[in-house]
Amino acid sequence: MSFLSLDLSLTGELAALSAACLWAVASVIYSRVGQTIHPLELNLFKGAIAVVLLLFTIFISGDVLPPLAFNDYLFFILSGMLGIGLGDSAFLTALKYLGARRTLLMETLAPPMTAILALLFLQEQLSFAAWCGIILTIVGIAWVLSERTPNIGTHHPTHLLRGISFGILAAIALATGAVLSRAVFATTTVSSLWAALLRLSGGLCILIPWVALKTRSSGLKLPSRRAIAAIFIASFTGTYLGIWLQQTAIKLTAAGIALTLTNTSPLFVLPLAAAMGERISFRAIAGVAIAIAGIAVLFYLQ
Repeated sequence: MSFLSLDLSLTGELAALSAACLWAVASVIYSRVGQTIHPLELNLFKGAIAVVLLLFTIFISGDVLPPLAFNDYLFFILSGMLGIGLGDSAFLTALKYLGARRTLLMETLAPPMTAILALLFLQEQLSFAAWCGIILTIVGIAWVLSERTPNIGTHHPTHLLRGISFGILAAIALATGAVLSRAVFATTTVSSLWAALLRLSGGLCILIPWVALKTRSSGLKLPSRRAIAAIFIASFTGTYLGIWLQQTAIKLTAAGIALTLTNTSPLFVLPLAAAMGERISFRAIAGVAIAIAGIAVLFYLQ
């Protein structure tokens, strides 16, 4: 019985790690597709595909949206506008200026920001062990991502400043969106499916007019069939399943812990990189070990 209770108590953490793994797979695809598609358009395409998939899932499952107050809808929509519409666009833009490793390093700012915001606005207390786990996990990810690689050259100072600015913006937007979503979960029985749909809808609310303004001057470049197939696969794994699992994690565990574990996706990229023939250094392995130690603290000592 105690083993079963432990498994149930870790559902949120397991959902967060699963989301991180799926986002790692999707990120590999987005990094290649993003070379030919503008970040705003890519964000819009993946969001629209995920919304259709979520609507189909809700219809098949018969999941009913419980009564929600106006503020609950507002919080979910704002959460999506900030975390998905603004945050994902800022993240994809930062990739252009910093490269994947440095941008992902900037995103590790999100978990401590989330924990602090949750503490200030939701009075969500974290134990000393949980804080230690968060710090260990962040240190491990930072150790992996800050490694110098021959693929990343020296950036122009202006580009570096822009990349850092967009990276910080993405982290703040992600943290704020998570806290807004957690605030609704704390007072309602809304399912993770509906939460993901409402958040994605909020993201589209800001992306559709944003892309429309952009296409007035430069036009909308439709992706090729091959790119569409790649975006669909990445949207299914990273956006549809990923955000569904992320919302499950935020619903079932503390926001700071959920965001820390969902931000371990760079660690899951390492075996993918090894499978693709990339050499994995001892430093990268050591960073993974530190991050896993932090995850173990979050699992068993919180």
